[in-house]
Amino acid sequence: MGRILDISGQPFDFDDEMQTRSDELAMVMKRTQEHPSSGVTPNRAAQMLRDAERGDLTAQADLAFDMEEKDTHLFSELSKRRLAIQALEWRIAPARDASAQEKKDADMLNEYLHDAAWFEDALFDAGDAILKGYSMQEIEWGWLGKMRVPVALHHRDPALFCANPDNLNELRLRDASWHGLELQPFGWFMHRAKSRTGYVGTNGLVRTLIWPFIFKNYSVRDFAEFLEIYGLPMRVGKYPTGSTNREKATLMQAVMDIGRRAGGIIPMGMTLDFQSAADGQSDPFMAMIGWAEKAISKAILGGTLTTEAGDKGARSLGEVHDEVRREIRNADVGQLARSINRDLIYPLLALNSDSTIDINRLPGIVFDTSEAGDITALSDAIPKLAAGMRIPVSWIQEKLHIPQPVGDEAVFTAQPVVMDNGPQKEAALSAEDIPQEDDIDRMGVSPEDWQRSVDPLLKPVIFSVLKDGPEAAMNKAASLYPQMDDAELIDMLTRAIFVADIWGRLDAAADH
Repeated sequence: MGRILDISGQPFDFDDEMQTRSDELAMVMKRTQEHPSSGVTPNRAAQMLRDAERGDLTAQADLAFDMEEKDTHLFSELSKRRLAIQALEWRIAPARDASAQEKKDADMLNEYLHDAAWFEDALFDAGDAILKGYSMQEIEWGWLGKMRVPVALHHRDPALFCANPDNLNELRLRDASWHGLELQPFGWFMHRAKSRTGYVGTNGLVRTLIWPFIFKNYSVRDFAEFLEIYGLPMRVGKYPTGSTNREKATLMQAVMDIGRRAGGIIPMGMTLDFQSAADGQSDPFMAMIGWAEKAISKAILGGTLTTEAGDKGARSLGEVHDEVRREIRNADVGQLARSINRDLIYPLLALNSDSTIDINRLPGIVFDTSEAGDITALSDAIPKLAAGMRIPVSWIQEKLHIPQPVGDEAVFTAQPVVMDNGPQKEAALSAEDIPQEDDIDRMGVSPEDWQRSVDPLLKPVIFSVLKDGPEAAMNKAASLYPQMDDAELIDMLTRAIFVADIWGRLDAAADH
């Protein structure tokens, strides 16, 4: 294929061969995990973080891998963020005021990505960047009919990459060189999840989570040792003066074994004394473990009540924390959408579109992060609000996540009310007694009068709906009452009552 432009407008020769299959990277691709978390200390952790700041990401990436594998609480909290992205519906939308060709391109991409078996896995693997700061997936290109498309995405070990020493925001493949190997255009789906401002090696949550991880593991280890000796008597072995090292070792082994096996042998002349049993409490250990897990939850999800009930179990506080979790999810999908548009949408369009591509009018992936409204609250509020304002049906359907019917699709309709056709009592008035329509029109309360009197009354409610939504307006209805101007309404009702009273008197006089 000829030279094409990347998303920054730079021309390059497209190569559909996977970059990691080259001979120069053969040895690098065979590396295995180093597991630096084994016996990690604060000093060793600080050294790994400093190396990452200078562009060497290997130790930090391996450390993050170990942390997620060893700490079940950390794994659980990270999984919530990763799976929250996969739970969202998505679509490929064209640019605003799209032309026919732009809509055609968006429909083509939308259909292909929804059918692509690899895409959901790619979304999940991209979530690896939340902890490590970046996620790298190599694109394997192939053909689908006449379309050049990715047939698979291969997640690559983050430890295979380094930062360019001359530009610490640029990721490169590690090879034998100092600067690393530049990434092949259209060859990678790179997602960077920025949890904090900084270079690529400092974006990941691993740099924040390593400290509660270390302190928690210290407490877990100490707690395990405490449980091992809790309730057991202190054993003290005594050996005669002049005992050999072998005899001392034999006595030491007997002292250690007798606590576990309730029996053992020692040389004659040596004694074994039992002191008071080891005692203490587990509270200090559990307090430290609890603090570390809460710190991990706060760093990943922004709070703890989405994981635990808490001491108070306050529902309102839990709802606040759940709202924070949704805000974090929305930020995650915003960053992910930009990565997908850059590394998947644009290459697909550049390789398959029949028209000239405008970088500023690209289609893009849109995740549906809206929450369905309370159907009970809205069904009660909307008829009341409709008396004072015009409400689009499309807005109501969007709030309730109710789609428009397509074509002749069957729709649900309310069942008609069955009327009681049984015997009726005789009416007190005859048909001639009912006022005529012209008389009613002259009663002095026109539709314009009604609208003019109701508008000031509903003004605070309508303003609250526009600002906070119908549910909040219903909750604040009582507090809005003092703001309502009912002067016009009182005047209109006074006139209506007066006219009705006069009409009743005249009608009664006519009967006599």
